[in-house]
Amino acid sequence: MDKKLSEFKAGDEGDVKSVAGEGRIRRRLFDMGITPSAHIVMRKVAPLGDPIEVNIRGYELTLRKSEAECVVMTVNER
Repeated sequence: MDKKLSEFKAGDEGDVKSVAGEGRIRRRLFDMGITPSAHIVMRKVAPLGDPIEVNIRGYELTLRKSEAECVVMTVNER
């Protein structure tokens, strides 16, 4: 099952299927390590939904919801 990273809830995890977006946003996501097949675990979501905190490649990363909208994930069932 595929869904956007922005739709994840705390505790959800999955693998990056693709990264959408253009130019700066796409480059920024790649620079942060969000590349196809990278494993991501959703750690926290701010009370108003922005920003979100994820664990990727052994470190904590905070993303804006608009950035997370560009990341298509394959969901790993618990």
